[in-house]
Amino acid sequence: MIIAFLLAPLVLVGVAYGVVLIRASLAAGAVFPPRLEALGLGAVANFFDTLGISSFATTMAWMKFRALVPDRLIPPTLVAGYTIPTILQSAIFLVLLGVRVDPVLLGGCIVAMIAGGLVGARLVTRAPVRLIQAIVGVALLLAGVFYALANLKMMPPGGHATGLPPHLMVVAIAAHVVLGVLVNFGVGNYAPTLAMLSLMGMDPRLAFPIMASSAAFSMTGSAARLVRQELKLDLRIVLGLTVGAIPAILIAAFLVKEMPLDLLRWLVVAVVIYAGITLLRAAIRASAPATAPAGV
Repeated sequence: MIIAFLLAPLVLVGVAYGVVLIRASLAAGAVFPPRLEALGLGAVANFFDTLGISSFATTMAWMKFRALVPDRLIPPTLVAGYTIPTILQSAIFLVLLGVRVDPVLLGGCIVAMIAGGLVGARLVTRAPVRLIQAIVGVALLLAGVFYALANLKMMPPGGHATGLPPHLMVVAIAAHVVLGVLVNFGVGNYAPTLAMLSLMGMDPRLAFPIMASSAAFSMTGSAARLVRQELKLDLRIVLGLTVGAIPAILIAAFLVKEMPLDLLRWLVVAVVIYAGITLLRAAIRASAPATAPAGV
């Protein structure tokens, strides 16, 4: 029942946002052709995103390397370009795996992340981003180590549950409030959700509908506003990211469903450690003093 209850608004907001994006692109004369590089980037980044490796981190790195858009426009470009792909991920994982997830846990995490996003929008201008990145990066690395030890049978592995006992469910839902806050600081929720729920004993596959649906509902509120604002986004890049992502997600989602559980557990370790290192590097770079110009 909860799957249908979630799918209906997902489809509606996806269609509504698609209309907003197409209208804005037509008004700007930027519908076709989408940027070819953005098509490829969206496909590659979202293939791995569907496996749990954040598309935001990989896309941001490539955009900065290639100087595709000004730095200040990278976050809104990502949100605008990846909202529909995230909705698609959520819908697929809800259909394929959502029926196996405890509906209270699924619904609670989604609502909690939306609430955290609203709170984080007010905090983002006050808290130091690099401190948040460093804390979350260290936490992810520790989680990756613990989960690797569990995979090696050096700790209790867990990993088959479809839900959580009440005390752990409360912890998981409360943690999604924090994850909703962190999204505003550029910290994706995929790796933390994978690590947390896997360490709590859930089947890693069942983290995917939770993390994708939480992200989809928390992103849709801001995407349409970003497209409508006078930010001068390159909508050919936005459309390229969106269109390129769709076939890659369809392929990767079925890989996740059919992937052997032991292999998926090691994929979780790789995803979590990669995300932790990426956040720590971003924090270190943000805190490094700028090089003085020659002659100063």
